[in-house]
Amino acid sequence: MRRRQFVALLGGAAAWPFAALAQKPDGQRRLIAVLMPYPDTDAEVRGRVAAFREELGRLGWSGDTLRMEERWSTDNLERVRADAAELVRLGPDVIFFTGGRVARIIQERTRSIPTVFVGVSDPLGQGLVPSLARPGGNLTGIALPPYSITAKLVEILKQIAPHVTRAALVCNPANPSTPFHWKEFETAAAAFSLTPSLIPISDEADIGTRFEAFARQPDGGLVFPSDLTILAHRKTVTAIAARHGLPAIYSDRVMVATGGLASYSADRTEMFRQGATYVDRILHGEQPGDLPVQQPTKFEFVVNLKAAKALGLEVPYTFIVQADEVIE
Repeated sequence: MRRRQFVALLGGAAAWPFAALAQKPDGQRRLIAVLMPYPDTDAEVRGRVAAFREELGRLGWSGDTLRMEERWSTDNLERVRADAAELVRLGPDVIFFTGGRVARIIQERTRSIPTVFVGVSDPLGQGLVPSLARPGGNLTGIALPPYSITAKLVEILKQIAPHVTRAALVCNPANPSTPFHWKEFETAAAAFSLTPSLIPISDEADIGTRFEAFARQPDGGLVFPSDLTILAHRKTVTAIAARHGLPAIYSDRVMVATGGLASYSADRTEMFRQGATYVDRILHGEQPGDLPVQQPTKFEFVVNLKAAKALGLEVPYTFIVQADEVIE
């Protein structure tokens, strides 16, 4: 059985490896502006940023040659806009960010500063780039998996919880990807004879009342596509879903580590490492418009047997064998 061990990643700035790389001719360090739409207390996302730093160190950058200005904006879009404007004013060599809603805000602020994203759904379909192979302009990065992954989440829900006859897609309606996930979700729900519905979550206050309303009828389950609002409030989401006995399948392993039932997703930490390689190439002179938008290269399936037991579910043995990580 292939299982992954949890790795404790400290919050805060990671120590830079000591690597030799020539500085700019004027002796100044290169500047990366990092914008994360999460609170600075989010240890999981800090761990991903630490992996980004570590990869840059492996590629030869050190604190003598590179500095980072970080802004942790939470999912408050007004704060994201203010922090984006501030970072652009600093004139960084590269901007690095995550989140589809952040992408639009960055593009409003600059079309010239090289920018690398991770975790954006369908950048071509959203009009963020004119081509995946040759994005042109100043924006490139590592996209989220195609919307069809939503159908895979529905399939996993039905296999782990075969009694489910109703399924709800849970996401922020302000997320530009929501209509596309809904289309895939509706089609998949019909294929598995599930009655589909949508639970819109705009902030933490919505979670309790809307989960409770959905749980008033029996045999319901939840599907969570990638959404920064859900991730930001993951403790509340997983706790209330469990309280109401709702099986839920997520698109980020950290939701399962927080107490959720199961997840299937791209390896987000690996995506941040991929993003670091693009930042490195840009700092060495390549143009972002010449770097193709990449898809994730590593996926992970995580199952929480403790959560399954609490829900009265028996996880199929084939799932346990296939899982990259099993929480017991």
